[in-house]
Amino acid sequence: MENLHYINIPKYTTSTGKTTSINLSYQTFGKNLNEAPIIMINHALTGNSNVIGEKGWWNDLIGKNKCIDTDTYCILAFNIPGNGFENIGEHLLDNYKDFTARDIAQLFAIGLQKLGIDKLFAIIGGSVGGGIAWELAALKPNLAENIIPIATDWKSTDWLIANCHIQDAILNHSSQPLSDARMHAMTLYRTPDSLKDKFNRTKTESGLYNIESWLNYHGDNLNNRFHLSAYKMMNQILKTIDITEGRDNFLDVASKISSNIHIVTINSDLFFKPEENWNSYVELKSIKDNVYISEIKSIHGHDAFLIEFDQLSRFLKPIFKPKVNTISNTLRQFVA
Repeated sequence: MENLHYINIPKYTTSTGKTTSINLSYQTFGKNLNEAPIIMINHALTGNSNVIGEKGWWNDLIGKNKCIDTDTYCILAFNIPGNGFENIGEHLLDNYKDFTARDIAQLFAIGLQKLGIDKLFAIIGGSVGGGIAWELAALKPNLAENIIPIATDWKSTDWLIANCHIQDAILNHSSQPLSDARMHAMTLYRTPDSLKDKFNRTKTESGLYNIESWLNYHGDNLNNRFHLSAYKMMNQILKTIDITEGRDNFLDVASKISSNIHIVTINSDLFFKPEENWNSYVELKSIKDNVYISEIKSIHGHDAFLIEFDQLSRFLKPIFKPKVNTISNTLRQFVA
């Protein structure tokens, strides 16, 4: 990968007390680092730092003249160590249960420090990437002007932990672990209404239900492009999101975050339930003025953050199209 850069972290001690070396990789897009306001993008479970361009997973949202304009901002994306991208972090994967979402946030914070970055315009991420955004905000309360967690939460609920536990069992015991785990996950990423709308009990020419064919496709596709060990690592990170672990309660931790917090939830999300986000918003609003919430309306469930780009762009444009003097003031912080 031509644009893949590396930061060596020779001795990192995980939250479980294990010390290991980390080769943290990242990519940048748009303006050069420290020449423009920086937006940090955290990837989702099977994603990576390849945010835009060929095989870019957020091309609909980020790019020239798009919602997040690469002519205005510098885009920075780290790879979660062990995500399998370019085979980085393979040595970590046998010990994947040593890592938590907070470890990833701490590693990203070290990466930022080594890059000489002490201020971000925004941290944005969907699903597990949004959970890491929460963790980084709790770890570095003054780091970012804006925190934008999408289709996620500040903690893994019992429901989420239960499904991650099932995923881990499949990944460790199935004869087709990647395919089977992915098929199970897809039934959580979508909704019954979404599947009915898409397939309506129709069959292929061979007599297979189209829903079965679709699940097989997603299982086989992930099997061909992803690593079993990476799935185990990413599932572990997803399961361990919790900004209150070893700290005080949610309000106490969140009250210290100076950033504007823009929560984006999805009305049909079966994975990160919208009620959890609305409850967090109401709690936060009692102590913090600069917290906001938007809700994507969709039948497609959790995956709507990768489908409903018109709605998502409408919610995000006011953040990324600030007044000229705001951009100028932000830019001066980076070049001063």
